[in-house]
Amino acid sequence: MLTSFLIALREGLEAALIIGIILSVLRQIGREHQARTVWGGVGAAVVVSAGAGLLLRQLGLAFEGRGEAIFEGVAMLAAAGVLTWMIFWMQRQAPNIRHEIERDVRSAVGANGAWGLFSLAFVAVVREGIETALFLTAALYSTSPLLTLAGGALGLGAAVVLGWLIFAAGRQLNLRQFFQVSGLLLLVVAAGLVGHGIHELQEAALLPVLVEHVWDLNPVLDENSTPGLFLKALFGYNGNPSLLETLAYAAYFVVIGWAAWQNRQRLEKRALAANSA
Repeated sequence: MLTSFLIALREGLEAALIIGIILSVLRQIGREHQARTVWGGVGAAVVVSAGAGLLLRQLGLAFEGRGEAIFEGVAMLAAAGVLTWMIFWMQRQAPNIRHEIERDVRSAVGANGAWGLFSLAFVAVVREGIETALFLTAALYSTSPLLTLAGGALGLGAAVVLGWLIFAAGRQLNLRQFFQVSGLLLLVVAAGLVGHGIHELQEAALLPVLVEHVWDLNPVLDENSTPGLFLKALFGYNGNPSLLETLAYAAYFVVIGWAAWQNRQRLEKRALAANSA
């Protein structure tokens, strides 16, 4: 539940912030009456995202036995791949995302009118929505469907409330810090998805087990207990992982974490050089 809540909160808050910026720009240029078009794009995106989630869920239910394990493993690794892409995308976009959205809104209003605004809102929300659908589908296989859906619904609800409070209070959220913190969170969640994905593919006999259990902490901290489920949701905890799971988890965290840190340093140096010029 915690994983689905955090992912839905992060994705939902990003979408809410983008829509909030779009509406703010419309207010600034005296086009508030076109807000209906923006909300139309949001509504269409929600419908498409919900449909994608249902399709992924039905596809998963269609498999049994070995096929189910393969689907679950592929879904988890795919979700981890998308999360990885998001980490680097956020690093590139964070410094200028507000200005870019404002520029896109002004361009859409001037060039394409209602259709441009509709498309801008639709693409912003449907991207986050389909990503959320993929993540929640992957999360279904590490906890119960009810808890996953409840966590996702609570996360989206909290994102809407937070987004409204930010703009109603007229406060500027530091998007750079927001993306940095959420990027670290995504790194941990993605590492857990990689580990679970490897486990499922081992269950399907597509990957070698090597050493079945590197250690067994379940007698001390059962992965199915309340603390164990909490750690499983947040960090991908497994009480008795295989050697390949452990190596994959550690390799992902170290390699992607190092690459993200290097990328952040490079972008900061570039921004500093640009400001000094």
